[in-house]
Amino acid sequence: MGKYDDIINLDHPVSKNHPQMSIYDRSAQFAPFAALVGYDESINNAGKRRDSQISLSEDKMQEISESLVFISSHIKENINATITYFDKNEQRYLNKRGLISKIDSLNRTVKFYKGPTINFVDIIDIVVE
Repeated sequence: MGKYDDIINLDHPVSKNHPQMSIYDRSAQFAPFAALVGYDESINNAGKRRDSQISLSEDKMQEISESLVFISSHIKENINATITYFDKNEQRYLNKRGLISKIDSLNRTVKFYKGPTINFVDIIDIVVE
């Protein structure tokens, strides 16, 4: 005779005082938890590539300025351009290609039809197509 033969075939006990817990709630007891809030995000961000913003030469700044003036004067012609710029949130350089909808010289920004608004100071290259 085995150690548990006397109870192995009995029905599962059900409490008369407490309702049965759902399977979802029972499984939540065993779910992992974050002991350190934000730790996983910090680890993931530590592995990301980060660039530092470079300073442009006077010649390059003049070239970018001329490109912005050209785009501004031809804005109704649906100018396509590729702009390389520094994204401060991601701390890296990105390329954005598309139709430019507005050059705002007062706020010193470039706005794409579908895409970001880029500050002049973050631009390191413009290729007008």
